[in-house]
Amino acid sequence: MQVVKIRLQQQKGLSTDLLKYKGPIHCAKTIVREEGIFGLWSGASPTVMRNGTNQAAMFTAKNTIDILLWKKHEGDGKVLQPWQSMVSGFLAGTAGPICTGPFDVVKTRLMAQGRTGDIKYKGMFHAIRTIHAEEGLRALWKGLLPRLMRIPPGQAIMWTVADQVMGLYERTYLQSSQV
Repeated sequence: MQVVKIRLQQQKGLSTDLLKYKGPIHCAKTIVREEGIFGLWSGASPTVMRNGTNQAAMFTAKNTIDILLWKKHEGDGKVLQPWQSMVSGFLAGTAGPICTGPFDVVKTRLMAQGRTGDIKYKGMFHAIRTIHAEEGLRALWKGLLPRLMRIPPGQAIMWTVADQVMGLYERTYLQSSQV
């Protein structure tokens, strides 16, 4: 559905008569008809790279930030205050988009171009090289600011809830089993 979303977003104009895709289902059917079923998976490699790198960066950053700021080590039984989890989660949520910017840009470009007609990017590495050569290194982080406006606040909330739930579990079940 990510490919469908990108294709719908890149359409220009307000008149539905002039748009190539009339809605999500029509878009998916058109992609399959014109590009084959694998057209729906355009940009899958950079998406996997983005998501994997994002998770690695975020979890590593969260653990490191907890240690540096709050002296909280994994499994030490210490439960952060909600505001501390929020700060750590926000900062960790910032690390992911910064580390994964190039994969996100390449993912979007591959999904937008499709698999037929004018193919500018032949794959993930070709796209990275082409974007860098034609637009400069900074172009690989286009759209970073909107991602930073969306992801870190969400991660702040997610980590606050996760830390509190894990703390409740540890206080309820782990400490009572050690008595």
